[in-house]
Amino acid sequence: MLPCLDEEAALPWVLGRMPDGFHPIVVDNGSADGSARIAAEFGATVVTEPQRGFGAACHAGLTAASADIVCFMDADASLDPEQLPLVAGPVLAGEADLVLGRRVLRPGTSWPLHARLGNAVLARRLRRRTGAPLHDLGPMRACRRAGLLALSLADRRCGYPLEMVLRAAATGWRIREAEVDYLPRAGRSKVTGTMRGTLRAIGDMRRVLAGGGDRT
Repeated sequence: MLPCLDEEAALPWVLGRMPDGFHPIVVDNGSADGSARIAAEFGATVVTEPQRGFGAACHAGLTAASADIVCFMDADASLDPEQLPLVAGPVLAGEADLVLGRRVLRPGTSWPLHARLGNAVLARRLRRRTGAPLHDLGPMRACRRAGLLALSLADRRCGYPLEMVLRAAATGWRIREAEVDYLPRAGRSKVTGTMRGTLRAIGDMRRVLAGGGDRT
C-alpha cells in the first residue's frame, strides 16, 4: 500500500522498482496532479480515498488488498521498493508478526532534525511501554492482512502507524525491525517537511498514546 498525495514525480521510480511478487496499491488521497494516472499506467491498483489523512489512506488500501501479507511504504521515493523483501521476509517465514523498516540515512537524505528527534522520542516511549525492540516508527512495514484488520485500528490521521504498534503489542504480536535505506525524497514531505506538519503529527500520536491504542 502506497498512500499518495501529489507524488507524480516519484511514482515512476517507485513503481518501476517494485519487486516480483509484490503488487502495488496506490491510494490517491486527494492528489491534484497526475499521480492516479501514472500509477495506473505502471499497472498499480488505484484506490481513491476522499477522506484526507495518512490513516484513512492506509485503511483504504488495506481493505482493497487481497493478499495474505501486506506491506506499507511511502510513495515519495524516500524508500526503495526493492527492499520490501527485507521487511516482508520475516513475516513470510513465520518469524515475526509485524516488521518495521528501521531507516538508515543515506547521502542527500532530507530528514529534518525536528522530525528525527520526535521520532526518537516516540520510539523510546514505545520501547518502554510495549517492550518491542523498536528504534524507528518506520513507514515501511509488513504484517498479515487478516491480523491487522482484526486489530480494528481507529485512527485515520498520522497516529495510524503508532496505533498499529500499540495494538499489535497489546495483542501479543512478535514485533521486530529490519534496516532499510532512507533516501532523498522527491519534493517536500507533507508531514515532516514543515514544523507545523511535524507538530500536527506529534499531536495525533500523543492522542493515540493517551488512549493507549484503544479503539475510541
